[in-house]
Amino acid sequence: MNKRLIVITFCIVFVLVVSFQLKGKFNPPTEETFSKNEVRYGATGSDVYELQGRLKFIGFYNGGVDGDYGYKTLTAVKRFQGEFGMKVDGIVGPKTKLKLWEATKSWKPSAGETANSNQGASNSGAGAGTGTGTDTPANLTPSNNLGYSEQDINLMANAVNGEARGEPFIGQVAVAAVILNRVKSASFPNTVSGVIFQPGAFTAVADGQIWLTPNESSKKAVRDALNGLDPTGGCIYYFNPETATSKWIWTRKQIKKIGKHIFCV
Repeated sequence: MNKRLIVITFCIVFVLVVSFQLKGKFNPPTEETFSKNEVRYGATGSDVYELQGRLKFIGFYNGGVDGDYGYKTLTAVKRFQGEFGMKVDGIVGPKTKLKLWEATKSWKPSAGETANSNQGASNSGAGAGTGTGTDTPANLTPSNNLGYSEQDINLMANAVNGEARGEPFIGQVAVAAVILNRVKSASFPNTVSGVIFQPGAFTAVADGQIWLTPNESSKKAVRDALNGLDPTGGCIYYFNPETATSKWIWTRKQIKKIGKHIFCV
């Protein structure tokens, strides 16, 4: 009888200990931890301050802790997700938050980061910038680039590099112009990130070439497109006839061919 009691008591204690450990694992301390919001490219606020601080603490992020989920932060998140065997999508959801918290348990925000993060709530928007206009979101860096932030410009350079590397320079400008034309079109997302990461929109996103370091030609192509150069004449689609698998794209009105790409509306 005494042995049965001992066994039962041991089992109860074991269950309680395991339950406590699991609770701690899946519900990390609320002090200095993320909110329940999903954090995406373009978000601003306290969650992004914490995200950047924790990533910087373990060497994945080397930018400023400014609470702006831009291109550098997106790259750092994707590298972290890849290193820890998670889905590499740049979206900071429960799994990424938990893994990051586990990897940075000794992280503490600096006084400056705490003060900055209290200036406003997190905004988990899907994009980092709009086209032109006076209602540019607060997270955009003021510039003379038609209201586009440096993060937008860097992302476009990545896209041009991934989509048109090896094309003549004018063809690279044309790809950049298509991205800008889509941002301006009511038929597409009104942010650079929204256009580029729209499902199925760009091959470079699907095959990962979007994350290759852009060359100087791609960067210059984006600058020229921002300065008004549009070799396509306003096109919003393009495709390579040698590799295109979509029958639908052939139904679009073709305007011109530049390099290997046919541009259409």
